Amino acid sequence: MPTITTSSAIAEQLLAPYLDHAVRMYESGYASASGIDAAMKYGCGYPKGPFEVLAERGADTPATGPDTLDTSNARTIGPIAVIGTGTMATGIAEVFARSGHLVMIVGRSAEKSAAAKQAIEKSLAKAVSRGKLEEAVAAEIGARIETSAMEEAASKADLVVEAIAEDFEAKSYLFRVLDEYGKDDAILATTTSSLSIAKLAELTQRPELVIGLHFFNPAPIMKLVEVVSTPATSPEVVATAFALCQEAGKVAVPCGDQAGFIVNALLFPYLNDAVKLLESGAGTVDEIDAAVTEHLGLPMGPFALLDVVGLDVSMAILNELHDAFGDPADVPAATLVELVEKGCLGRKTGQGFHQYSA
Repeated sequence: MPTITTSSAIAEQLLAPYLDHAVRMYESGYASASGIDAAMKYGCGYPKGPFEVLAERGADTPATGPDTLDTSNARTIGPIAVIGTGTMATGIAEVFARSGHLVMIVGRSAEKSAAAKQAIEKSLAKAVSRGKLEEAVAAEIGARIETSAMEEAASKADLVVEAIAEDFEAKSYLFRVLDEYGKDDAILATTTSSLSIAKLAELTQRPELVIGLHFFNPAPIMKLVEVVSTPATSPEVVATAFALCQEAGKVAVPCGDQAGFIVNALLFPYLNDAVKLLESGAGTVDEIDAAVTEHLGLPMGPFALLDVVGLDVSMAILNELHDAFGDPADVPAATLVELVEKGCLGRKTGQGFHQYSA
């Protein structure tokens, strides 16, 4: 990379490939310009989407506006089963309970399911204490959340949302079980952020009823949901997913089934570029972080964000993108690999690109 001496030049060096990548994504027909903009604003907290930035710079950009989808053929969804008891699973369960659905939580044990329900009750109590929710409303939401065994929940639910660990073998086993015990017309959704939804759908006798609902953490707060369909997903199921997101006050963005969807596919190459810029000597960690927040208006610099996400998670996502697309730009930067090998994974270990006090 060329020698860079100014803060604004550092920001520009990172912005340019990000914008180029967004344009290529749009030109491939993978997602709309407005969808890409919405994904980066609501999924990353960016003040502007890439096409809004390009338009401000005078570029000839496609017309943008809210993505609309005819939901007149959407199904009416009653009970929803959420499989999993982690942070994402409990957040999604809370989202659907808040929007009026009976939600059945299914964990690996009765104890884990009960703990997940308690975590939601704690979240609702916090909202009450902060004046964001009336106590009576919180009680009504809590009453709509139950714990259940797998077979019972699957047999009752109109929608089953898989929110377990990001492991293809584990998810594969679960989808086979859900296909066996679920109602014939039940929609099966996965919250995967990186795995092939089409491959999961192929394990079932109902590929037309399988869809991706990629929520962002924390689910009750983050507005974005990437709605990921495969060539086999029926239009009715897509419409139903959009209607559910709208009911829950979420911003649903449609995209196809490829690694990284929209947000991760644009975000992590940019983060990797920042590490490579550091390696080139163009700036220090603090200088690059400051350049991005000052000149691009982003809520967090790339190294602070890498530390929050986790360097190991970031490296894994980059490897998945490289495996899928073969782009040399997605090969994890050497410094990122070295830190992961040393166990310096970011905030969760107290040391990443930045050091954190205990």
